[in-house]
Formats: sequence, C-alpha cells, structure tokens
Amino acid sequence: MELLVVGVIALVAIAFATVLSPRLGIASPLVLVALGVGASLVPFGPDLSIDPQFILAGVLPPLLYAAGVAVPATDFRRDFRSIGALSVALTIVTTVLMGAVFYWMFPALSWPWAFALGAIVSPTDAVATAIVKRQGVSPRLVALLEGESLFNDAAALVLLRAAIAATASAVSLWTVAAEFVVSMVLAVIIGWIVGRISLWVRSRMTDVAAATAFSFAVPFIASLPTDALGASGLVAAVVAGLVSGNGAARRLSPQVRRSHQQNWHTAELVLEGAIYLILGLELLQTIEDVSQDDLGVLFAFEAAAMVLVAVLLTRAAFVAPLLVIQRHAAQRSQQVRPRLRKAVNRSGTATGVARTARRLVRRGHPDATRRTRVEAVKRRLARMNADHGYLLRSKLGPREGGVMVWAGMRGVVTVAAAQTLPSDTPGRSLLVLIAYLVAIGSLAIQGGTMSWALTLLKPARAATPEELAVESAGLTEVLDAAVEDEREHLRAVRQKSKGRRAAEADDRADPRTLSPTDDHGFPVSSEASAADEDRDHRIALIKAEREALLDVRALGAFSSASLAAALAQLDAEQIRLEL
Repeated sequence: MELLVVGVIALVAIAFATVLSPRLGIASPLVLVALGVGASLVPFGPDLSIDPQFILAGVLPPLLYAAGVAVPATDFRRDFRSIGALSVALTIVTTVLMGAVFYWMFPALSWPWAFALGAIVSPTDAVATAIVKRQGVSPRLVALLEGESLFNDAAALVLLRAAIAATASAVSLWTVAAEFVVSMVLAVIIGWIVGRISLWVRSRMTDVAAATAFSFAVPFIASLPTDALGASGLVAAVVAGLVSGNGAARRLSPQVRRSHQQNWHTAELVLEGAIYLILGLELLQTIEDVSQDDLGVLFAFEAAAMVLVAVLLTRAAFVAPLLVIQRHAAQRSQQVRPRLRKAVNRSGTATGVARTARRLVRRGHPDATRRTRVEAVKRRLARMNADHGYLLRSKLGPREGGVMVWAGMRGVVTVAAAQTLPSDTPGRSLLVLIAYLVAIGSLAIQGGTMSWALTLLKPARAATPEELAVESAGLTEVLDAAVEDEREHLRAVRQKSKGRRAAEADDRADPRTLSPTDDHGFPVSSEASAADEDRDHRIALIKAEREALLDVRALGAFSSASLAAALAQLDAEQIRLEL
C-alpha cells in the first residue's frame, strides 16, 4: 500500500513539474530533484531502495527506444559520421581524460576505478536537445545532439562495465577494444532484426490498443537477449527504435502510429521523471554518508566543479576539429554540387524520378526491371544532390559549435550509472555524490542558461517563413502528381472491373447481380454505395499521397519537419474518414 501511495504522489509530482517548469524558467529535472529532496525531509517520507540495475535494464531501454523512434532517419543518415564521432569517439576520449582527472584527485584509486568514474560522467543528456529544439535552432544541430544522446549512453555503459571488470583482473587495452566493437556490432544486428520483426507483427494487429501494448515490449525484446549475450542492450534498443520509426509510416496504420506517439510520450515523461525524483530522495542521505568521510562534503562540491569544467573543456577541444572537418565537407559539397545538379537536371527532378519509378512498378512495364535500375541510379544522384544541398544550407560554424559544447549536459545516465558502482568501490559514497553533483550542476548551470547562450551565440535558426513557403509549394506539387497518378490508376481498374461485371451479368442473364450488396450479401441503396465508394476513393488517394511523401523523404528532397507535418495532416484526414 505504501508503494502505491508513493507511486501516485510521484505521478502527480511529474505532471506538475512538467507544467510548471516552463513558467518558472527551470528545467523540469531540477524541479523534480528539488521535490525529491523536499520529500526526503518529511519525517514520514518514503524510504525507498531502488536497485540500480532496474534503472539500467528497466528504464533506460524504453527511454532510448522512444528517442530512436522520434529521430528523423534522413537527418541521422546525413550526419552519421559526426554523430558517431560525438557519441563514440568523444565518449572514449572523455572517459580516458576524466579517468586521469579522477586518478589525480584520488591517488588511492586504481586506474580501472578512475576510468569507471570517467565513463560515468562522459554521456550527455537529452534534456539539452529538448531545450534547444524549443528555441527553434537549425534542425541539423538538433539532429546532431539527438543522435549523440542516443548512442553515447550505451558507449559509456559498455566502457563502465569493462572498467569494473578490469578492477577484478588484469585486462589489456586490446581486450577492452575488442569487447567494445563486438558489443556494438552484435547489438546493432539484434536491434535491426527486432525492429523489422516488430513492424511485421504490429502491421498485422488490427486492434490499436494491442499493437501499442506490444510496442512497450519491443525495447526489452531487443535489450534483454542482447545483454544476455554480453553486448549492449541499450544500443539494440536504440537501433530497434530507429528501424521502427523509419518504417512505421509504410507498415503501420495512422491510428496505430498516433496511439504509439501519444502513449510513448507519456511513458518517457514518467520514466525520466522517476529517475530524477529518486535522485532527489537519495541526495541528502548520500550527503550525510559523505559527511562522515575524511574528505567531506566540501571536497565533493569542489571535485564536482572541477570535473564539470574538465568535461566542458574536453568537449570544446573535440568539437573544434569536428567543425573544421565539417567546413571542408561543405567546401567539397560546393565544388561537387554543380556537377550533380547538371546530372539531376538531365535525368529529371528528384520528385520526377520518384514518380517515374512508382509508375514503372505499378504498371508492370515489360522492361521494368532494367528501367527500374536506371531509375535507381537517378534516385541516387538526386539523393546525393539533396544531401550536398543540405550541408550547404545548414553549415556548422563557431556559433553552432558553441551551442554544441554548452548543450553537453550530464543527466539521467550519469545518475543511473553512478548507482551501479559496486559496494566495495573505494570511497563509493563520495564518488556517487560527485557524480550526482556533476549531473545537477550541469542541468542547473548549462540548462538554466541555455536560452541566454542561444541569444548570445545566435546560431543558425530553423527555416524562415519564405523557405517554408517554397517547401510547401514543392510538397503540393508532389501531392498533386501522386493524386493524378492514383486517379489514372483507379480509372483503369474501374474500367476493367466494369467490363468484367458486365460480362458475368451477360453470362448469367441475371440483372440482380449488378445490384450492390453489403458484406452479408444484402442489397444496399445507391446513395450509401456511392458514399462508401467516395470514401474509399479518397482513402486510396491519401495512401498514394503518403507513398509519394515517403519516396521523396528517402531522397531527402525536403526537410524532415515539413514532411512530418504533411504526413500528420494525411494521417488525421484518413483517421477522420475511417471512423
């Protein structure tokens, strides 16, 4: 009963913190931490003991899966190298350098324990991405931060596990490197398979609630067997989310996708909020334990401040050369794109290429196989042209780099990973408190000043109204062409159907066969039949429009935000018609 009461109070606290944080100008995690601290001061407050493994295995997989579903696959593909550098390479560099800092601050620590602590403070939190997205910055900057926060959590936990294992036995650097690579590759394979299977299963579920319930099991279906094989279950959950999110529009009905979006958003809110509440509940007890330590609480605050400055300097030193590489990539795009545009103009526009490919397959052209291969080459040229255009329009300069550095806040994973330190860790309470303070200080300082930083740095913003108008006109052209093609196809099908029915009626000489009937064989009125036919006709046109949008999405001809808005409008109309 006590646990039920605590759960109800937690849900109320999470809801109110989410609503109040924008009005207070404070990130909701900090509000929840404060509420947790306040609850721990109440004499009859809850005395909870949460197994850290429950957070790692039960909370983080669905959180990362949901984040993977929401990431635009095209933007992720375009910046895959940069995202890989930030989420893997930067995590490794931060782990090593912070390990050296911890070793210097705590001479009694061995190198493996120092690297374990470095891994704990290395991953960034997705809270910064939400703050930056609300400020309307460049979608490319948002995609980079989202992609980084997806995979650096898993990378950090793999390094943490290897470092803790090294404390018990001698482990070579090559062994750790091999384990890291195998863990990542195996997790990607399992996550891809689970994502594909989950789409297949849910596409055959007609009950929306059942399909949504099954989706809640998908991140665990990906993560649990992967963890059992010694690989990274979090990476598997992320990849399953990416595959599911990219294929959902083609495989799942609008009702199922709308239900998934709403229910998963709620699940994210509750799970992430619960972690910060737990942090607040445990913070004072951890401080009390550290107060009995020789070094004391003041040292913990000083060490946390030093670590926070060190991780920011490390991030800045890593982002700077990354920006140089991106500038060279933009220069290459500027040189290559004129030739690509000429090639695309000779072969047709991106939307025209996608339209031709659809027509060939639909009409069963006798030479469709060979010609489809030609169209595939044209599609590749169109996609390359769009990718280079994206790099030129969304350049990353020092202003964007400053935002990337300041947005590198620590949060959920740092808190959860600190709690997994074994009980025999030297000075465990002090080290856990330092990790807590790093996360809280990062959220308070960086998160609290993010709006000011964006005002000061003035990074590239999202699309202007004029650019959105141009994209809207282009999307309208795509949709009009899809409707025209589908109407032509439906007319041809209707003519064939009429001819077949007329022939069957002549053979049977029974005029009643021409009367429309319902699913049970009873005759229906011509008005009802016409209404149903009009509705089915419009739904068929909507499906054709959706296919056209997904085709141009694969080419990258339009921004992810514009395509998402257009797809949402089609989904809403189809849901209205099918009610």
